[in-house]
Amino acid sequence: MMKICIVAGARPNFVKIAPLARALDRARADGKELAYRIVYTGPADDTGLDASLFADLDMREPDAFLGVRQGAFAPWTAGIMVAFANELQAYPAHVVVVVDDLTPTMACAIVAKKQGAQVAHLVAGTRSFDLNRPKEVNSLITDGLADYLFTAGMGANRNLNQTGTENERMFLVGNILIDSLRHNHARFIRPACFNILGLQPNHYILLTLNRRALIGKADTLRTLMRTLTDECRHLPIVAPMHTYVRERLMELDIQAPNLYLLPPQSYLNFGYLEAHAKAIVTDSGNVAEEATFLGIPCMTLNSYAEHPETITIGTNELVDEDARLLQEALRKLNAGAWKKGALPERWDGRTADRIVQTLIERQASSAQSHA
Repeated sequence: MMKICIVAGARPNFVKIAPLARALDRARADGKELAYRIVYTGPADDTGLDASLFADLDMREPDAFLGVRQGAFAPWTAGIMVAFANELQAYPAHVVVVVDDLTPTMACAIVAKKQGAQVAHLVAGTRSFDLNRPKEVNSLITDGLADYLFTAGMGANRNLNQTGTENERMFLVGNILIDSLRHNHARFIRPACFNILGLQPNHYILLTLNRRALIGKADTLRTLMRTLTDECRHLPIVAPMHTYVRERLMELDIQAPNLYLLPPQSYLNFGYLEAHAKAIVTDSGNVAEEATFLGIPCMTLNSYAEHPETITIGTNELVDEDARLLQEALRKLNAGAWKKGALPERWDGRTADRIVQTLIERQASSAQSHA
C-alpha cells in the first residue's frame, strides 16, 4: 500500500490540497491501495483557519497539527523540522507532498528526504530569480530535493530547465487551484456585506493586500492607495483584510469615502466577491490566477507573477508597486479597454487526477523494479 503524507504550511495551501484529497479518495474507491494523512504545521487554534474553511473546501480536517507557530525564521524552521520528523517516525510515508514556496514547505521537504521518503512538490518551478526573496530560496531548495515536480504551466517547466532539472522529474499537470474553483464555483455564497454596502455586480473593485514587504513601505502604500481611491472614486472598493493590514492602513491614516475595509471572508464568500467584481487589485498570485479563471480584470501589485500565463493568456497585468502603472491600468479599465483573457493550458479541473495517476504509476513501476 502506498502511504502519502500531505503537508500544509498555511491556509492557502488547503485550497490546493482539497482537490488532491478528493482525487485520492476516488482512487481508493476504485480499489487503489493507498492511504494518506493531512498534516498542518501550525496549531489547531491558528486564527488563519476560519471555522468554515474545511466545510467550504469540501474536505476533511487535518489528521495532525504540529503546533508550531510562525515566528522568527530559525526557531520556526527548526521547530517544524523537529515536529515533522517525529510525525514521519510515527506515521512513515512513501511520498510526502509539499505545496508552494513557503518556509514549512522547504523544512518538511528536507526532513522527508533525510528520512527516506520521496518528495512531491505541488506547484513547482515558480521563480522570481531574486535570492533576496525568502520564497525564492524556499523554491530552489524544495525543487532541488523533489522527486516529483508537479508544474502548473510551461513557464514553470522552463524555469526548472534553466536550473538544470532533469525532465523525468517534471510533470506538467496544470493548475490545481483551478480544480478547487471549478468544484466550488456553484457553491459560492453571497456575503452579507453585499447587501449591507448595497453592492451591484460588476460595479465594485475588490482589493486584497497581504504581502508584508509592501505593507511595510509607508510612502509606497499611501501613494498606491491614493491612486486607487482617486481613479475609482465612482466605484466602491471592497477590501477584506487581515487585522494587521487593517491596523496598518489606519495607522497610516489611509481612508476614503469609497474604501470599505472588511474582515477576512470565508472561501465561498470571497469567491463570490471575486466572481462579481468589475476588477481585482491584489498582491496575491493565487487571487490573480482565480481572476484569470473567472475572466475578471486583475492588477497585481508585484514585480513578477508565479504563473506568467495569467499575464500572457489571462486577464492579469503586473503594475509592480508603481502608482503610475496602476493609474494607467485603472484608466484602461475605466475606458472599457481591458484585454480579453482565455484559459491557459490544463486549467480544466483535472490536475489532481493527473497527480494521483502519476504517483500510482510511478510507485507501481518502482515496486516492480525492486521485486
